[in-house]
Amino acid sequence: MSAGNWVSSSVSYVVPRAEGQGDAWQEEAASKGGVGTQRIIRAGEVPAPSDVAALFAIAEGTAVVARQRVIYFDDRPTELTDTYYPVDIARGTRLEGTAKIRGGAVTLLAELGYSAHRVREEVSARMPTGDERQVLGLNDAEPVLCMTRLTLDASGRLFQVDQSVFPATGQRLRYELEPRI
Repeated sequence: MSAGNWVSSSVSYVVPRAEGQGDAWQEEAASKGGVGTQRIIRAGEVPAPSDVAALFAIAEGTAVVARQRVIYFDDRPTELTDTYYPVDIARGTRLEGTAKIRGGAVTLLAELGYSAHRVREEVSARMPTGDERQVLGLNDAEPVLCMTRLTLDASGRLFQVDQSVFPATGQRLRYELEPRI
């Protein structure tokens, strides 16, 4: 991405896609004049890291399904995202594989009966790890933003945890709220 401001809204990333519609990242990148792609590095069952286990209210090391991705803009890595799902939802589904899912995971989850009713995001900043710096092509002085997104269904069940890391420079996140009275 360029050093200019990149405004991103999370809404399109939690809403299932219509038949034949590209994924949300492809559309967002195209709106900025580029090509958005991703590479799934790993997918399958893993022991839940402590922070993910705490979010799902399960014991550390309990099996979860994870998808680890590198997100690209015009072939340049711009984001690292690890996504976690409970095994009772994701086991035996395409979420365990490294193949692209038409319409994205959010569309597959909707087909399985899990749609976002409530989403909570937390954003923080820090300096990148050595691996993050290398993959994202950052220098020693460039911080990253870390976003954790929790997606809950209508019953209040947490069914997806996303942990994303991306360069802080030029980023602006947009949140639109509809207060309920």
